[in-house]
Amino acid sequence: MANPTDFVPTSSLGDALVILGAAGIVIPLFARFRITPVIGFILVGLLVGPFGLGGLVSDYAWLSYVSISDPERLTPFAEFGITLLLFSIGLELSFERLWKMRRTIFRIGAMELFGGGLLIALVLMALGNSLATALALGLALALSSTALVLRIADTRTPVGRAALGTLLFEDIALVPIIFLLGAMGRGDSQQNLGDLLSTLGLGALVVVALLGFGRFFLPLLFAQAARTKSPELFLAASLLVVIVASLVTAAVGLSPIVGALVAGLLIAETEYHVEVEAMLGPFKGLALGVFLLTVGMSIDMTVVWDRLGEILLATTLVLAAKALVTGILLRLHGSRMATATEAGILLASPSETTLIVLTSAVAAGLIRADAAQFWQIVTALGLTITPLLAILGRWLARRVDQAGALHSHPDDDARHRSLIIGGGRVGTLVAEMLVAHDKPYLIIDADTDQVRENRRLGFKTEFGDAARNDALARFGAEQASAVILTMDDPVAIKRMVRQLRRAYPDLPIIARARDASNAAALYRAGASHAVPETLEASLQLSEAVLVDIGVPMGPVIASIHEKRDEFRAQIMEEGELDEKPLLRSSRLRGHGVPPSPNPLP
Repeated sequence: MANPTDFVPTSSLGDALVILGAAGIVIPLFARFRITPVIGFILVGLLVGPFGLGGLVSDYAWLSYVSISDPERLTPFAEFGITLLLFSIGLELSFERLWKMRRTIFRIGAMELFGGGLLIALVLMALGNSLATALALGLALALSSTALVLRIADTRTPVGRAALGTLLFEDIALVPIIFLLGAMGRGDSQQNLGDLLSTLGLGALVVVALLGFGRFFLPLLFAQAARTKSPELFLAASLLVVIVASLVTAAVGLSPIVGALVAGLLIAETEYHVEVEAMLGPFKGLALGVFLLTVGMSIDMTVVWDRLGEILLATTLVLAAKALVTGILLRLHGSRMATATEAGILLASPSETTLIVLTSAVAAGLIRADAAQFWQIVTALGLTITPLLAILGRWLARRVDQAGALHSHPDDDARHRSLIIGGGRVGTLVAEMLVAHDKPYLIIDADTDQVRENRRLGFKTEFGDAARNDALARFGAEQASAVILTMDDPVAIKRMVRQLRRAYPDLPIIARARDASNAAALYRAGASHAVPETLEASLQLSEAVLVDIGVPMGPVIASIHEKRDEFRAQIMEEGELDEKPLLRSSRLRGHGVPPSPNPLP
């Protein structure tokens, strides 16, 4: 009979244990000490990888429970994480926005990549490297991290837009760079040029086909998934789109992330993009965590210790060269000094794709294996300190331009608009009144047919399940001027009022109520205003009667307003009878808004 202590988990179960342990235990511990999860995942990878505990499995079998000896097993999951990241970036864009960014992508992005690569190559040539080796290393190290930079930067800010444009060009240029390195290594540049042009031409045809097919097929697919009211089916449809688009572009020689980006752009043009992003968010975060684990696993601390001075010097030179080139280019193209400073430092570290280019350079004979290992460690170190570079960039940007509110204030239409939850007759009537007074709004509804009908009628409407805890945050609830709950579901409205008041203590929340008793309950839950249907119907009926029997309109309106205020005061008083005395917001009271109680525990 086998001894239970001799049991060793299979590779897949052992890897899953380590990954979930890092995500569920170690990373929250880092967050408690205000250490970014990016650094946390990389340090965990360093600890459990083949140069850490994973290297001791042959001597201590029990370590297989808490280590990963073969990082290659995680590569598909890491690549999937980056694919999901580019898909989510596509969801935040649109073809119109991408067209507006064409100058940043194809001019600044190209100049940053090749200018930074040339400067690094010149330094390497001065240190004794050959031209081919220096160019290969320069192009590899000039790439910046899409996975980390776009996780840190807000793409709605000037810094985020500058970073996004540069990174998009680098992702597009990855395939030509790999072809170029192959041509430099084998010397058959004419044949490689033909292969490159063939790949790019076929890739362009595939992208056009995806755009045409996706514009027709994706709205139908997600409409059917939404009608089922099944989150599982909606998630399956989202993953299907990402995987199919990535496989199609990979099959013709392009990077899978190109297909993922195109799929994201197509879905961004539909009313389902926010819900898709919410569904895939947890998968993207966990898959990116796997990628960061593999980065940590690639660091051999023995080599780092033996060549510490060289590694630190090389990392510093790479960071300085890239920050200098990017900052100068952005400044020359009209960016403010603070924007150029922050973006330059944020984009200074090498990229996850640097590791791919280094591997291609070794295969082409341009770089020795030991040199590639050295630069892989430099890359891993640069990725590790990317969050610290972001902090440094913001600090320097504030010093350069004290007036620049560059990072925390998006400048798009999501600011100061009202969010209307429910797109039925009540929600659309509220939207019409907001339009009449020139106030921005967005209707959110979970009924795909209602969304389509509202859009046909000209109402700004998005598909989304507002009952999800994070849904309204994705629609910009933090910057919203108010949230109006118009659904005919008292239980759901009360639950949402509690959630919103807990998340946004100062947010005006106006809720629809069935009667006075329901309105009192909504006030207790934290509503700023609760409007009973029965009360409003009675007041409108009274107004019609009084006018019809000859009472002047002015006194009628005055008496209706007076009676409405009287009933509202009574309802709020009733709402306070069954609760313990609670503190009130003096700020809201001072602005004439009925005070709302603190959220109940």
